[in-house]
Amino acid sequence: MNKIKSFIDKHVDKHLPLKSSPVAHQTPPPPAPPHFIQSFPNEHDLYLYRRQHGVNLGSWFVLERWIADSPYRCAAQPGQSDLDVAKGSNAREILEHHWDHWIVEDDWSWISQRGLNTVRIPIGFYHICGADPSVLNGTEFADKGEVFAGAWSRIINAIATAHRHGLGVLIDLHAAPGKQNADAHSGTSSSSISFFQSSNFQRTTQILTSLLTHLTTFTRTHNPPLPNLIGIELVNEPNPPSNSDHDALKRWYATTIEAMRRIDPDIPLYIGDSWRAGEYAGFVKSLGAGSSSSTSSFVVLDHHLYRCFTQSDGATPASQHAHALRESKQFSNDVNTLSEAGAGLVVGEWSGALNPGSLHGVGDQESAKREFVDAQLALFERDCAGWFWWTYKKEHRGDSGWSMRDAVEKGVFPSWVGMRLSRAPENDGGRRENAKNQAWGLPFPSCMSPRC
Repeated sequence: MNKIKSFIDKHVDKHLPLKSSPVAHQTPPPPAPPHFIQSFPNEHDLYLYRRQHGVNLGSWFVLERWIADSPYRCAAQPGQSDLDVAKGSNAREILEHHWDHWIVEDDWSWISQRGLNTVRIPIGFYHICGADPSVLNGTEFADKGEVFAGAWSRIINAIATAHRHGLGVLIDLHAAPGKQNADAHSGTSSSSISFFQSSNFQRTTQILTSLLTHLTTFTRTHNPPLPNLIGIELVNEPNPPSNSDHDALKRWYATTIEAMRRIDPDIPLYIGDSWRAGEYAGFVKSLGAGSSSSTSSFVVLDHHLYRCFTQSDGATPASQHAHALRESKQFSNDVNTLSEAGAGLVVGEWSGALNPGSLHGVGDQESAKREFVDAQLALFERDCAGWFWWTYKKEHRGDSGWSMRDAVEKGVFPSWVGMRLSRAPENDGGRRENAKNQAWGLPFPSCMSPRC
């Protein structure tokens, strides 16, 4: 950690707090970029080891109708999933138009101008078929290659565009073969969950190794090489039906991590905790037990935190939710366990959304949401290596609980979450350098790498 501390001492304004101040709802003057050095930490290190302040680009590739309704206009019934859209008329044209217009240059600029430094991009396994058509074999998407082939070029272009704006990219496999949970955002509208079958486990491992191979090839051969791929999430929100399926999931995680490490030993690999953070933190620690080269190195545990879905959530007032989060120690033991393994914890999805019951009788609901958001940010900044708000925007405006664009506009989410850096560049490197330097988001988190 000495190199990191030295770097921060040299470049960060001493009059500012070492952590960002998420509760300060005001836009500071534009930050001055740091003077980058070529030894550790280099640009790639900075992308990987800084605290990740991110947002999910929901419903860009994996669609969700409550976020973006228009792509479903010609979908087959029941009209709730990517497969339904693919089975409908004009599917390729509809999807390619959506991919090209949902996130555009102004969106990237807006994100980096808020001090955010990372985006999480949910994709389905079928979105990879433009790079590797075999990923569709034996799945319900087997005959939909023509529909989804154009997604790959947009995905890799997103990494390059993010880099111009100083943003890291986490690629999240949001929909796996067989579905890892019963929700439509796992690719199909079926409630059947067959991801936990050995055949789908094996298929998904092959898909992930193919994904990593193609991403690594792209980022390394791009001119210039792209340092901003911060990780791959093996699968989003796996929901094992039984304890034996949890055991099977852990075995699959271990074998898949090992397979991916053979392709790139340094890429951060994110795994979902199935809402059992303590149990899966112990699992991550066990990955390195008795091993001289720990497969747990740079594994990141992803926990999703929402307080709006259950009956208990609705029965709890907004102010009580905020108070409980401010006093929460729920991550402390898990973070300690993970740090012993050189790993870390992020909250990969969270929001300002509250159950209507929590807001019953509240006069100023936006202020109540703001208090709730501030409490979460304070918890995450204290205990976590990063966070990703769900979601960046919605097609229909006005939802300050879920849409970051609306949350910022209504004062529910801070207008700035980054840090000002004290040293100006010796030369103006142009738009990309300015955007990149604004979004570094120092300081670093509790380190997740054996290099520290």
